[in-house]
Amino acid sequence: MWTEIRFGAAAVLLILGLFVLCSGVLGVFRFRDTLQRMHAAAVNDTLGAGCVLLSLILAEGARAVSLKFLLVLVILGISSPLSSHLLAGMEIRRRAREEKEAGS
Repeated sequence: MWTEIRFGAAAVLLILGLFVLCSGVLGVFRFRDTLQRMHAAAVNDTLGAGCVLLSLILAEGARAVSLKFLLVLVILGISSPLSSHLLAGMEIRRRAREEKEAGS
């Protein structure tokens, strides 16, 4: 009984994660601005990969592999938004510098 519920929840999370990742790819190709592309990629990457990893944790059960998946999820949850934030800040500074040089 619990095994079927666990695998059903894992399947739903996997499908949701793959849908989010696919919509993120569409957003990256659809948007023209660099910051909009980065936002689509960063949000969807974190949420989609998180759902996929959670589904793998549910499917695997209480094993050592699940702890490894959880560690990957924590590292991804910290590093992906942080790197996106740093890249967006760099892009904003580059645009400000270009506007300053064009105004001179």
